[in-house]
Amino acid sequence: MSAKIEVHHETVYFSGRVQGVGFRYQTLQVAREFEVAGFVCNLPDGRVQLEAEGGAEEVEAFIQAVAERMTGFIRKTERSATRHSAQHQGFMIR
Repeated sequence: MSAKIEVHHETVYFSGRVQGVGFRYQTLQVAREFEVAGFVCNLPDGRVQLEAEGGAEEVEAFIQAVAERMTGFIRKTERSATRHSAQHQGFMIR
């Protein structure tokens, strides 16, 4: 049995006018350009939650690309990073 591979994992919360503007769909489109897995979802408090995992540089580039694509809508970004075994396959909207 092979050992689980540890990956870089980031949880990002985007605040601002991020719901009802195609944020999740745009994030899904951007994810297709990177080697990342995870999901994006709307939260009841009006924020959008992004979970992304993969290589540290790839995850960083992905989050930056999302931020650039949606720059006019994001007012605040909160990020936290960890390393653990991969939990996601592919990238999806929840």
